[in-house]
Amino acid sequence: MKTRFLNFLLCLLVFGSLFSCTSETKKEEKIEETPDHKFDQYKKNWVEKLWRMNPEWASSMGYHKYDSVLAIPTPKRRSGVVRTYKTRLAEMAKMDMKALSVHNQTDFRMMENFMQYAIWQDSVLRPHEWDPSVYNIGNGVAEILNGRYDSLTTRLRAISLKLDKAPLYYETAIANLKNPTVEHTQLAILQNKGAAGIFGKTMLDSVEISGLKPAEKDLLRQRIATAKMAVNGYARYLENSLLPKLKKSKNTRSFRIGKEMFAQKFRYEIQAGNTSEEIYQKALARKKMLHSQMVKLSRQLWPKYFIEPAPQDSLEMVGEMISKLSEKHVSRDEFVNSVRNQIPELVKFVNAKKLLTQDPSRPLVVRETPLYMRGGGAGASVSAPGPYDQKADTYYNVTPLNDYSDKEAESYLREYNNYTLQILNIHEAIPGHYTQLVYSNKAPSIIKAILGNGAMVEGWAVYAEIMMLENGYQNSPEMWLMYYKWNLRVTLNAILDYRVHVSGISEKEAMHMLQKEGFQEEAEAKGKWTRAKLSQVQLSSYFTGFTEIYDLREELKKKQGKSFDLKKFHEQFLSYGSAPVKYIRELMLQ
Repeated sequence: MKTRFLNFLLCLLVFGSLFSCTSETKKEEKIEETPDHKFDQYKKNWVEKLWRMNPEWASSMGYHKYDSVLAIPTPKRRSGVVRTYKTRLAEMAKMDMKALSVHNQTDFRMMENFMQYAIWQDSVLRPHEWDPSVYNIGNGVAEILNGRYDSLTTRLRAISLKLDKAPLYYETAIANLKNPTVEHTQLAILQNKGAAGIFGKTMLDSVEISGLKPAEKDLLRQRIATAKMAVNGYARYLENSLLPKLKKSKNTRSFRIGKEMFAQKFRYEIQAGNTSEEIYQKALARKKMLHSQMVKLSRQLWPKYFIEPAPQDSLEMVGEMISKLSEKHVSRDEFVNSVRNQIPELVKFVNAKKLLTQDPSRPLVVRETPLYMRGGGAGASVSAPGPYDQKADTYYNVTPLNDYSDKEAESYLREYNNYTLQILNIHEAIPGHYTQLVYSNKAPSIIKAILGNGAMVEGWAVYAEIMMLENGYQNSPEMWLMYYKWNLRVTLNAILDYRVHVSGISEKEAMHMLQKEGFQEEAEAKGKWTRAKLSQVQLSSYFTGFTEIYDLREELKKKQGKSFDLKKFHEQFLSYGSAPVKYIRELMLQ
């Protein structure tokens, strides 16, 4: 009886499990019939293929399946990538985008734009031919070495396999170069010399303490030495062989990309609701408004700081007022520490004002900018973990002033004085880039996280600055004057970007605009001129994203009236990941 009963129970369990499986299968089949479910499956496949083609990007996103792969940038590989993207675009063209949810429609358009942009870059812009700085193994290796996602031994095994192809990588890089610009060649020299430092004592010490077998350690040490030689060899080739020829030649390529390519790159990269020309005109109008506000505040503050009457020239008066306030700054030795010490104050203010919910479990580590990341003209930046590696540290990179002369250091510190240094920390850290990227990694769509829109990311950081001041942060005429000066810098970024690549502005003209009309210190102006030469469109992203976000907030405030909730707006806006603002706008206004 007992046996029969057990057999009966077993039959019920088997039957039940079969019934359950059948039900689930039917349920799954029913789900798979929906366009959204099909597209979700397509996205998974698309992302996996993306990582196979871009292993270093995958590592930076926290996806470590391809850490051991070093993609050799051969023409054959590039053509294969382009062919894959064209195939994917043809597949997506057969889909009914309008049948998808609004969230998936946004993903669809972001994926489509990404592939079209990649094809355009390969066929039209072609930076692989004229920008030697795109070739650098330092960042990818450092990502793995400094990671915390697996044991040191496992990570070093991946590095060993990656470094095995370092010589071939740089041989291919040299073969790809065709009449590069002087400026990008100089950047590549600087950054690759910095990258060589990665293959030094720290890495060798890591090998020593790892759990690698003796034979593995010996092999890895050999590969480290060979990789270091390859990196240094590339830098020497650029510096001693290529650069002198470029400087002598009358036909060396210009760093300016011209009006047509600038407009195309702006459309693909910024993905704004306006053209590059329209944004340029908006920036000119804002510059005029900011000058007006700065004149009013300077007149108000003048008697407090000066005995003599104010100059008749209004911009001269503003410049003298800003110069006076800029005298208050930290010492060069305390620059990095002063940044580190301000972070808790920003966290406390955001919480007290209930501006948005922060995640205390996500660490922000202030560090000196690694050598391989220096030289691009930016003194501060954030390196955030990808959506697959959300528990890893987020780094706030601050470049120390060790290599600056006394004059350069003083100029730099006056630019990042006691007022603007706080605005910088709002922008880069809290509630700017760091906060936004934490939210972005938590977004339900992996597409919006990995294909993050630069204008939205930079625009949020710029928006955070004025939002903090509007809510009373360090509220004073001095702070507002210096904020306007700071925001004028963002505005001039867009103007400079356009004028450098479209209008052909000279260095002398650019420096005059930045220093006289933008009240920037010489070191800051020089750094911005360097960035304008080395990048295209990126300097326009700050102003573009900021104006789109601010306009969206004001529109919603007007529509919702007293029911408008600032915290709710911020958290809803950030919940969509790093999608272009024009798509977030559609989602929030639907």
